[in-house]
Amino acid sequence: MLMTWANVSRYLKTKVSSSLGWRLWLAYLTAMSIIFGIAAGVAYSFFKVGLNQNQNARLQTLAQAAVPSLETIKTKGVKTLDKDLPWRNLFEQEQSLEWFDPDGKLLAREGKSFPNIPLTKSASIARLNEGSPQIEQKGDIRSISIAVYTDSSDRRTFQLTGYIRASEPSKELVSRLNQLQLGIEIGGVAVLILSGVSAVYLTSLAIKPTKKSFQHLKQFTADASHELRNPLTAILTATQLMQNHSQHLSEDDSRKLSTISSATEQIQHLVEDLRFLSQTDVVVDSSIIEYSKVPLDEILQDLVDTFEFQAQNQSLSFESHLSTNISVKGDIHELKRLFSNLLDNAIKYTNTGGVVKLILQKQNHFAVVFVEDTGMGIPEEYQPLIFQRFWRADNVSIQQKTGLGLGLAICQAIVQRHLGKIKVYSKLGVGSCFQVYLPLA
Repeated sequence: MLMTWANVSRYLKTKVSSSLGWRLWLAYLTAMSIIFGIAAGVAYSFFKVGLNQNQNARLQTLAQAAVPSLETIKTKGVKTLDKDLPWRNLFEQEQSLEWFDPDGKLLAREGKSFPNIPLTKSASIARLNEGSPQIEQKGDIRSISIAVYTDSSDRRTFQLTGYIRASEPSKELVSRLNQLQLGIEIGGVAVLILSGVSAVYLTSLAIKPTKKSFQHLKQFTADASHELRNPLTAILTATQLMQNHSQHLSEDDSRKLSTISSATEQIQHLVEDLRFLSQTDVVVDSSIIEYSKVPLDEILQDLVDTFEFQAQNQSLSFESHLSTNISVKGDIHELKRLFSNLLDNAIKYTNTGGVVKLILQKQNHFAVVFVEDTGMGIPEEYQPLIFQRFWRADNVSIQQKTGLGLGLAICQAIVQRHLGKIKVYSKLGVGSCFQVYLPLA
């Protein structure tokens, strides 16, 4: 059985290999489960109501068939009842009948299963006297009581002569309901299995065009990034050579070359970022990536030496508090890029005299890195958007310092590839704190 489920699991992972596919598969399976649950609940309710009505009708028929015998019992006793009375043909093995006088006093009883309760309460007797049968359930015994009337002496009114109560156990009803419930449960499991397998096929059909378009777009991005690297390198090299001989150029030409060089470097960074993001999109299931154990504290210490100097050049205070002997499974270059982007943003958005902090500590089974700053902060309405690719704030003062809009998207992609999570807490005018959680090795 375990091997069967393992095979099913491997089959599902093979067929539904993308996060979009898994979401579609889960959505389909959830919808089928809800539909089956509602249908099963309605069917169970109708079946239960039908069984209850059948039992009530059967007991009421038995009670009404015994009405003629009430007068005989009142006058001569139960022993004088004719054994061939019609209601005896309706008697089942565990059914019972009880006869009562108008005051509710028991006169006689026949059968095996009797409810251990008085006839009815006073309020119920009033309803009985109005001609409505009284249904009662005591434990597993179901009872129906009816009032019996005869013509008065003047034949203008009816006179109450007593009550008859028919009873029987509800064991058969409960047994049928249990069988139905078991059938629904078995059917539910079968429906889920069949729906899960069929959902794999339907999901693969649904995402095939999307996956094909995504592959084409990803291939185009990778090809374009590769093809652009050579001409951009040629442009940058040419401009740098011309800048090295700036004595032969006018001031205006030198300024134009500087602009061209800066724009070319920016495009190079954009191309590299797009190439990296296209590579991270290739592996959908991050759990299959095999990383080696790396010392996170040493990686961050190397970054401290670099960014501490950069912060001093911008008149910022840089503080680091790194716990030692903390290792994670990951790629050193990607982790350096992750925290370099966060530290670079922290320094970029912090004004002169501010503070940037880098903190590393353990929390449960995670290594947690805090990158804090006392900079301009992020407006609350922008915080859910900052990890989107190419997103740029509408705020002019923020736009002036914003790069290409891919830095935080790359950070999130790296964190996800390492099976971690990244959070941001920020307040406008106070500063920001990015928290990165990575599983300990």
